[in-house]
Amino acid sequence: MDAFSALPDKETLLTWQQDQNWQKRLPVNGHVHTPYSFSAFESIEELFVKAREENIKVLGINDFYVADGYVDFFRLARQYKIFPLFNIEFIGLLEKEQQQKIRVNDPNNPGRAYFSGKGLRYPFAVSKKNEIRLQHVIHESQQQVVRMIEKLQPFLQTIKAPFSITVEEIKLSLAKDLVRERHIAKMLRIKITDCIQGEAAKRQFLSALYSGRESKADLLNHVSLEEELRGNLLKSGGIAFVPESPEAFLPVSELIEIILDAGGIPCYPVLLDDKNGKCTEFETDFQRLHQSLRELNVGMVELIPGRNDGTLLKRFVRYFHNAGFIILFGTEHNTPEMMPLTVTSRGKVPLDDELQHISELGCCMVAAHQYLLSKGYPGLAESIGKLEIPERNNQIALGRAVIEKFIIS
Repeated sequence: MDAFSALPDKETLLTWQQDQNWQKRLPVNGHVHTPYSFSAFESIEELFVKAREENIKVLGINDFYVADGYVDFFRLARQYKIFPLFNIEFIGLLEKEQQQKIRVNDPNNPGRAYFSGKGLRYPFAVSKKNEIRLQHVIHESQQQVVRMIEKLQPFLQTIKAPFSITVEEIKLSLAKDLVRERHIAKMLRIKITDCIQGEAAKRQFLSALYSGRESKADLLNHVSLEEELRGNLLKSGGIAFVPESPEAFLPVSELIEIILDAGGIPCYPVLLDDKNGKCTEFETDFQRLHQSLRELNVGMVELIPGRNDGTLLKRFVRYFHNAGFIILFGTEHNTPEMMPLTVTSRGKVPLDDELQHISELGCCMVAAHQYLLSKGYPGLAESIGKLEIPERNNQIALGRAVIEKFIIS
């Protein structure tokens, strides 16, 4: 069943919304990961429970490589009266930037580019050609995880660990189908916690696991221990490190093809500043970034404001909003740390009314796009960022009506 088939036709919705007086803000979070990739949440329902507690009205699923969570996400969206955005995330390459050693939105790998698709068709579907592309990328990423565990297991035996780790066990207890590096770290943390008693014994084991280096993690803090395990074992220099295969990264141009084929809107995830106030070479100059995105025919960006300085965030958002870009905010939740779903800037500083409003407009545009696709219209993927102000306002009004009607239906 199409997600929005039960909603009225466009003209009826637009007429209905003219009679409404929506003064209240629409709290939104356009980017969260679920257990179908890796998530701070144990289940999709836990995500919706927390969203309801925080009065979030629009929520966007944004898993890596897969749309497997869409069915549960939509079912729970209807149950909890929260509007769903159907998104996806990839890691690809900008080859020219890679050759020139320009960092894009991965601060450690020049040319490596995270890239999202927003408002994909539901139910999810792509052509056979793109299905093969997706399966190839997923296979390559899973092979890396398998090889990590194959390197880790003999080492665990060497240090006489009272447990073992397998891909099958991780899939059974922690992951759905896609196993990621963070799942390995989480399973290790669980095994160490359950199988080794006492802090002294745990630290002694961790020292052996780290080839003599002492653990500095807070053993009662799951996030701290998982991050340390990941950094010491699975990253470059670690005993179980396996470099990523180039085959796991499609050119961004091909990712855009897949996103468009799936009905989605290509969206560039902006990293912006780190804790030292530095941006990558690709993002430092807003005008140059604007030009680069336009050359890719991308008119939408998203940010995770929790990692950004509020002043720079606002300057960036104003620039791209005035340039006609659609802008979304999210929290990711793709690490072990459980944070609020309410979007804030670095230091948990609340977003001001202007930033909340711009984020709300972006969600309304994606909602309108999803609705139009469901009703057999072309959608907004080709026109995002190019609409004249009257037509843009019309689509925003439609999107707001779609969201409100979905929530009360």
